[in-house]
Amino acid sequence: MTERVAIHDHALHSIRTIREAMERSTAFTSIPGWGGCAIGVTAIATAFFASNFVLQPRLWVMTWLADGVVAVTIAGVMMYTKARRAGVSLTAGPARRFFISYSAPLIAAALITLALVRASMFEPLPAVWLLLYGASFISSGSFSIRVVPVMGIFFMILGLAACFVPLSIGNLLMGAGFGVLHIVFGFIIARSYGG
Repeated sequence: MTERVAIHDHALHSIRTIREAMERSTAFTSIPGWGGCAIGVTAIATAFFASNFVLQPRLWVMTWLADGVVAVTIAGVMMYTKARRAGVSLTAGPARRFFISYSAPLIAAALITLALVRASMFEPLPAVWLLLYGASFISSGSFSIRVVPVMGIFFMILGLAACFVPLSIGNLLMGAGFGVLHIVFGFIIARSYGG
C-alpha cells in the first residue's frame, strides 16, 4: 500500500512540476491588438490637440496625461475581455511576470515626469515617455509574444530622436509612437494573435 501511495505522490509531483514548467514557458498572449489600435487613434487625436499647448507646457502635459488615463482604461478593458475569452488568468503565470516587468519602467517614467514637471523642465518628457514605454515592452517581451519587444525597439528609436528636438517635434514623435506604432502593431497582434 505504501508503495502505491509513493507512486501516486510522485506522479502528482511530476504533473505539478510539468504544469509549472509549461506556465513559465508559455507566452502572455492577452495583449489586446484591437485595443492597441483604439489607443493609437486616441493618441493621434491627442497629439493634434496637444500641439496647441506646446507654448503652455503644463497644459500640454495634462493633455497627454489625460490620454494616458484613456489608454490605460482601453487596455485594461480589452485585455480583460481577451483573457477571459481565452480562459487565461491575468494574475498568475506569464501574465504576472509580464505585468511586473512591464510596470517597472512605467513607474520610473511617472516618477521622472513628476520630478521634471516640478522643475518646469518639459522638453525631455517626450524622450522620457517614449524611451521608458519602449523599455517596458522590451523587458516584458520576454514573457509575451515576439512582436512585443520589436514594438518596444521602435518606441525607443523615437525616444532617441526626441532627445534632440524641441517640444513641438517631440509632440509629433509621441503621435507617431503612441499613435501610429500602436495602430500598426495593434493590427499585427489582432490579426496574428486573436484580437
